[in-house]
Amino acid sequence: MYSAEQLEKIFARIGLAFDPSAKRDGKLLSDIQLAMVTHVPYENLDIVNGVPLSLDYGDLYEKIVVRHRGGYCFEINGFFGETLRSLGYDVTEYMARYLRGETEIPMRRHRVIRAVGCDKKAWICDAGIGQPAFRLPLLMEEGYISEQYGETYKVVKEPFFGWVIYDLHHGEWRRFYGFTEEEQLNIDYVMPSFWCEHAPDSPFTKSPSLSIKTLTGRYTVDGGKFRVFDWDKVDERDIGEDERGEIYERYFGLCVT
Repeated sequence: MYSAEQLEKIFARIGLAFDPSAKRDGKLLSDIQLAMVTHVPYENLDIVNGVPLSLDYGDLYEKIVVRHRGGYCFEINGFFGETLRSLGYDVTEYMARYLRGETEIPMRRHRVIRAVGCDKKAWICDAGIGQPAFRLPLLMEEGYISEQYGETYKVVKEPFFGWVIYDLHHGEWRRFYGFTEEEQLNIDYVMPSFWCEHAPDSPFTKSPSLSIKTLTGRYTVDGGKFRVFDWDKVDERDIGEDERGEIYERYFGLCVT
């Protein structure tokens, strides 16, 4: 668990004021997730630089808060879940399958959070996705639809995939990811994270991948491409190695070499 002092620094890291007396409800949950996705970047720089990852909650605090870094889903959602747990939310974590763009059933390699606050509502929370994704938690309720920041998401229950998040894409619903309700412990994410760090087929080892959301889109780096998504517009340009540091710091808040 993170201490009150650590929680205060966590809130400062994501641009919020820490109020120990605030109701632990869906409203606070939404405020925290939105702040997370707009302040803590998705990034795989340690993986591409061969720096071993740690999912220890203390190490995640050190990386994200003290060193002002980001991470990928196993790191960010691990840190997010422990933050919510420390605030008093009832947190359960699951393993999900990415389904967007897949033609075959993929392995489970995504960490997702279920959080319940004082209002007794169960919410699907996620701050660890570099692709377009819901900025606000989704009610874990069959048929729930959320329109947020120009995007629309739906929660569906399916026999094999379990709880499935759909997004509305060019007027049609498409599967985003799905998860079943086998509770996972922090140690359960160590093996899939190791695969993501080291496997030849891992999509995380090939080149730098960074993303941070805004209220109208997101900033991304994909290898040698820097993109600015703003509503339906996309500006793209090539970036040289000599300007990576400036882009990482200006758009993603990272001071790294």
